[in-house]
Amino acid sequence: MRGVTVKLYEKVQVGTDPFGAPVYDEEPVTVDNVLIGEPSVDDIATSTSLYGKSIQVVLGIPKGDRHDWQDKRVEWTDYRGVTHCWRTFGFPAVGVDALVPGPWHMKVKCEAYG
Repeated sequence: MRGVTVKLYEKVQVGTDPFGAPVYDEEPVTVDNVLIGEPSVDDIATSTSLYGKSIQVVLGIPKGDRHDWQDKRVEWTDYRGVTHCWRTFGFPAVGVDALVPGPWHMKVKCEAYG
């Protein structure tokens, strides 16, 4: 089993506004070997009751990845050439690398974006 390459948009401070508040922009970072899966019925019910958002996709993040996945924009292109845009939400579920079999250790919830 192998994942796909996704673009994760990270916030980068590009300056400050006239009042001294930081101004941010998004920069894409590629992350390889990300699994894309369907949420379980329990995941859907929990995300709706906790966050008021409908989970539509679950991402499996590879071990060793240190990016911040909370409340970020994510894109990938499927095998037909269609680009999908999603927004992550909630806290990622992180496992202990040594105790989780396989190359993925984190689950991230996503909803449709755009």
